[in-house]
Amino acid sequence: MIINSPAIVIHSLRYSEADLIVSLFTKTSGLRSYLLKGVLKSKRGKIKASLFQPLTLLEIQAFHKDKGSLERIKEAKIKTIYKSLHTDFVKGTLVFFISEVLKNSIQEEETNTDLFEYIETALMWLDTHDTIGNFHITFLTKLTQYLGFYPDIPNVESDYFNMQEGVFQSISSNIYCVSGDQVKLFKQFLGTTFEASMDIKLSKNTRSDILAMLLVYFELHLHGFKKPKSLSVLNEIFN
Repeated sequence: MIINSPAIVIHSLRYSEADLIVSLFTKTSGLRSYLLKGVLKSKRGKIKASLFQPLTLLEIQAFHKDKGSLERIKEAKIKTIYKSLHTDFVKGTLVFFISEVLKNSIQEEETNTDLFEYIETALMWLDTHDTIGNFHITFLTKLTQYLGFYPDIPNVESDYFNMQEGVFQSISSNIYCVSGDQVKLFKQFLGTTFEASMDIKLSKNTRSDILAMLLVYFELHLHGFKKPKSLSVLNEIFN
C-alpha cells in the first residue's frame, strides 16, 4: 500500500556503513520505522540523510506492508522549514530532549491525528518564539493529555499530587505522593497555553524539581519509559 502523509522525525539510527533506520510518527499511520538503503553515501539520490534530523517536519510517500517489518520510503521532502529549531543551541537541546521523550512515549502503529497535530503545533511555536524557559514543562504537561494520563483536577486545590493515580489529594497515601512548591507551581501549568506558561516564575531548583517529577510521572504511566539521556544537558542550560 502506498501512503502519502505528513511525518515527524522521531529517531534515526545508522545501520551498516551506508544505511539508516528512521522512526517517523506519521499523521496517517502512527509510528513507523523505515530502512533507507545507501542514503549515507548517495549524493544523487532523491532522499537525503539531512532530512532526518530530530523533529523535522516532512511530507513522505511510502510503501507500507503492515507486517511489523521495516517499511520503505519512496519520496520525502521538508513540509515546513524551521527558522531556528536546528540552528539555535538552546532550542536544539530542547529538540533532542523532546525527541527522546517521544521515542520512549509513542510506541503504537495506530493513527493519532490529535497527538500528531499537537506535536506539530508545539514545534512551530517553539521555532517562532524566543522566550522558551518553561517550554519543556508545558510540553510534557500537555503531552500527558494526548497519551491518556493527564492529571485529574477536581481536587486540584489539595496539597498532594499522587503521581501513581494522577490525582490531587489532601493526604499522602503512597511513596509517589509529592507536595511543596513544585506541586503548587506545577498546578499553574494545567490548562494554560504555551504563551501564558512563559510568565510562570520558577527558580532554577523548582524548574528542575518539576521536570524530575514529570519524568517520574511518565515512568509510572508508560511501560518502558526511560529518562532521556539529554536531561543533564537540559538542566545545565535551563538551571
